[in-house]
Amino acid sequence: MMHQDDTILYLSRKEVEQACQQVDSVAVIREVFAMHASGQTILPDEAYLGWTTADGERVRSLNMPSYVGGSVGIAGTKIINSNPHNPMRSLPRASGLTLLYDTTTTRVTCVMEGAYLSSLRTASVTALATDICKGDTITCIAVIGAGVLAQAHIELMVRRIPQVQQIRIFDLSAERVEALQQQIAPLLEAHGVALQVAANPEEAIRPAQLIIPATTTTSGYIQYEWLQPGAILVNISLDDALPEVVFKADKVIVDDWSLVKNDPHRLLGRMYRAGQIIGPDDVCSTSEPMSTATSAPRRRIDAQLGEVVLGTKAGRDATSDIILVNPFGLSIEDIALASQVYRIARDLRIGVALER
Repeated sequence: MMHQDDTILYLSRKEVEQACQQVDSVAVIREVFAMHASGQTILPDEAYLGWTTADGERVRSLNMPSYVGGSVGIAGTKIINSNPHNPMRSLPRASGLTLLYDTTTTRVTCVMEGAYLSSLRTASVTALATDICKGDTITCIAVIGAGVLAQAHIELMVRRIPQVQQIRIFDLSAERVEALQQQIAPLLEAHGVALQVAANPEEAIRPAQLIIPATTTTSGYIQYEWLQPGAILVNISLDDALPEVVFKADKVIVDDWSLVKNDPHRLLGRMYRAGQIIGPDDVCSTSEPMSTATSAPRRRIDAQLGEVVLGTKAGRDATSDIILVNPFGLSIEDIALASQVYRIARDLRIGVALER
């Protein structure tokens, strides 16, 4: 149990980054999924608030509470806000805070900058998915988008996959690509990894064994035929793959089916509502009508990540399998990572104590 006092610890982005240097984020995420699959977490529906600004920009705020039991034993919430037009103001697209609660008194114990943690946990989920769905050696990674998430993924993957020889990247903005190149050049040079700027998404994706779309698009464009045998597509931005990829992939794996199917905005949620897909354990009678959109039988989602972590379902059956991983993003991941950051911050005596 966390100590109780009359202050709340605030951790800035710089301090969060400092503490994260001592955290094995992928190991934390693996443990979280194991606990989630074994019923040791509580994950309510997120609260979604969207509005239109005075400038006509559609923006949103998400509040995602959760409880992580087991060896973690922490509750909290993640608040993440986003305006896709912020980069034009020289501001990050997303910003937020992560709050931790004392599980006995329920009082807030820590408030920390949340955007860095969010990008780290997203990249860590991709790393975990890659670990548990391994096929042939990954020598080439395609990254679509050149923003904060792209950088977080490249930095983590280059350090974790020593066989990587090339990163192929595409972004609609040459300026974003150039800025990212400057940020990651020392790391790539240190690991002997080449960065190739592609002229279009297809050119980036076809040679890659691991594909990571990190964009803000709401329209699909990734075609199934672009994916080589054995490829893993981790669809972190959720709308980049076309429905044909969902239908044709050898495995489709999600992080939490209930959250995925309840979201009306993203690809898999839309496909569920259209009767095109069903969950891993849903019963589908052969007498039920076929999908009106495809005139084909419904596609069953194969597994949730936690089931693959526990070994109750397979991440891959053959090295040639094409795997689609669709991680919606779970606040239990942020809260578990934040609990480690809070512990390390107290050990390092960093942060600012705020009076209640």
